[in-house]
Amino acid sequence: MLGSAATPAPSPSRKRQRIYGDRFIPNRDGVDLQASYSLLHAEGSPSSPTKAKKKVQSGELQYQKAEEANRTFSTLLRAELFHDTIPQATPTNFSTRIHHSSSHPHSPNTRAHTPPPSNNATTSSLTPSTPHKNLFSYISPKTHTPRSRKGQPNIDTRAEIYSLSPVRFDSQRMLLSPRKQPRTVSKTPYKVLDAPELADDFYLNLVDWGSMNILGVGLGSSVYMWNANSLKVVKLCDLGADDSVTSVSWIQRGSHVAIGTNKGYVQIWDAERCRRLRTMTGHTARVGALAWNDHILTSGSRDRSIYHRDVRRPEQFITRLTGHKQEVCGLKWNPDDGQLASGGNDNKLFIWDKLSSTPLYKFSDHTAAVKAIAWSPHQHGTLASGGGTADRRIKFWNTLTGTQINEIDTGSQVCNLAWSKNSNEIVSTHGYSENQIVVWKYPSMTQVASLTGHTCRVLYLAMSPNGEVVVTGAGDETLRFWNCFGRNRDEKRVSVALDPFAQIR
Repeated sequence: MLGSAATPAPSPSRKRQRIYGDRFIPNRDGVDLQASYSLLHAEGSPSSPTKAKKKVQSGELQYQKAEEANRTFSTLLRAELFHDTIPQATPTNFSTRIHHSSSHPHSPNTRAHTPPPSNNATTSSLTPSTPHKNLFSYISPKTHTPRSRKGQPNIDTRAEIYSLSPVRFDSQRMLLSPRKQPRTVSKTPYKVLDAPELADDFYLNLVDWGSMNILGVGLGSSVYMWNANSLKVVKLCDLGADDSVTSVSWIQRGSHVAIGTNKGYVQIWDAERCRRLRTMTGHTARVGALAWNDHILTSGSRDRSIYHRDVRRPEQFITRLTGHKQEVCGLKWNPDDGQLASGGNDNKLFIWDKLSSTPLYKFSDHTAAVKAIAWSPHQHGTLASGGGTADRRIKFWNTLTGTQINEIDTGSQVCNLAWSKNSNEIVSTHGYSENQIVVWKYPSMTQVASLTGHTCRVLYLAMSPNGEVVVTGAGDETLRFWNCFGRNRDEKRVSVALDPFAQIR
């Protein structure tokens, strides 16, 4: 034991610390620069996470301008970096397009490509090699510079070698081309009227704007008229304590207004003389929807029936329509085709041909009550319909073929729809949760403007005779007037053409 040699104890092992440098040399041998740049801002591309941006309404003017500036910058950057190597998408609001040069790559107006174009002969070997001849060569032109008659050289001042701009001539033309400015819609109403006792009932239609520029509003048991020219308010009638107004509708041309009551009566009044002309019966429950087609007055009721009434004849009604299983809350005539659209609380939308008692088409695609109905004055046989809280969709139909054209989810209850008379746009009013009024561009259905101000769901909507102003009513007992649409461009031309004194100078 004493004579044995002691083995030395092993020293404790230490891990070798890695040395990290601050220099990084990227390897771009297997990287496709063109594809990487194209996918730089695409969804799902590997990019650094960004903070969640605040949701901005697409109809906001500042948002539209910012998006347009971003698209212009992206198009300009791609054009400058890659020229015609990557297909360019010119912004839609430019009146002129970019025409890229497709001439020989050595033409004087064409810059070098970045990255350089690939060559099948050189891509077979990835090993870098030293060029066997000079990189740069200077050759005098074989032909003389063309000169004018005065002996001065003809210089193309539009050539890029003489340009003082940092971007190419095509990019300059894109930046200087005229752009279509987005239409601005005022976010605030220009007038607000108090409407006490304006019912907060989704199934009623209590506001309508007549051709004589008079607004009719049903408040409780009374109907009031507001003259948009004189700004005076006149009380048309009072039904008494035992009845109330459930619908108001003006005839297309004239001073007659129809009033539906809670007891199921339909009254016709002369607004100029404030005199009742007749009272028509037939319904056994409240009349929540009225629609005129010349001398034909159509009424829809909670008793699930629809009556056609000829106001020139003594009969109470001439045709009775049945088909809806619950209250009829939407009625609209298309005077061009003679078609009637009816919507009910049974989620059904029916199309009736003229005075026929059998529906031409039955649409069951909505999943909530169909009150919002509007015929397009621009497209033949195009109908828009909106569903209630459980549906939230606006659907477009071709009533000539009985097919659906398009639909869009608005995210909230659709209470009313109205087409613009002056442009191919449509306005909708909504309920929970924002109680907004939205102007849409048809057929793209992009938002032109989103208007807020009502504190309750916007149940009532009417348009002025000239098509420039819409009035909205809500359960907050206010009427708000909005300047949503511009003037009709053809209106001034027609008035000048028909004026005999306009030709005198």
